[in-house]
Amino acid sequence: MRIILLGPPGAGKGTQAKTLAERLNVAHISTGDILRQNVKDGTALGRQAKDFMERGALVPDELMSKMLSDRFSQPDIEKGFILDGYPRSLAQAKTLEEIFKQRNTDVDMVVYLDSSDKVIIQRLTGRLVCSGCGANFHITNMPPKEKGICDKCGKPLFQRTDDKEETIKKRLDVYKQEVSGLIKHYQDKKKLYSLDADGEAGVVLEEIIALTKKMA
Repeated sequence: MRIILLGPPGAGKGTQAKTLAERLNVAHISTGDILRQNVKDGTALGRQAKDFMERGALVPDELMSKMLSDRFSQPDIEKGFILDGYPRSLAQAKTLEEIFKQRNTDVDMVVYLDSSDKVIIQRLTGRLVCSGCGANFHITNMPPKEKGICDKCGKPLFQRTDDKEETIKKRLDVYKQEVSGLIKHYQDKKKLYSLDADGEAGVVLEEIIALTKKMA
């Protein structure tokens, strides 16, 4: 099964993608993970990306697409994958389709996790991120066992500067403008399935699993 998970910031893409990949026994592909791994490993692409990151600039789409292309050449992809957080625009979707064409594959379904602004703001303003391993927690929904400390690696937790309410609202406005063309693109291709992602993560996961069974 080859699935793209889309949705606004805070819709739960990362959480769902990781658990779904485990349930379906397929690869979890996150552009953030790919970027961090390339930088950590000191690859040629990682060194170029690090230069942009150190200057506070966005990593260019062209560079990110090369990293994705490399990732899709790895053997674990043959069993299937869950792609999390990419594409974010119509241009990126077309780039991704070129990568798939080169690999003689395609995506089976695109699941859009539709979440309300109110729920997103509640989730993101309470989000805590580990300074060591990058694991996510939440002040009320998923608190750490020890306040301010990561359960997994013991490093301090912090709140991202862009997880403030006013910043989140601006991010959502930008996201909605960017994603409208992307949604129509996948609707036209008869690939898009939309789910209400305001509920509990476990309930949303089972709804995604039910969709995959229909597609099987």
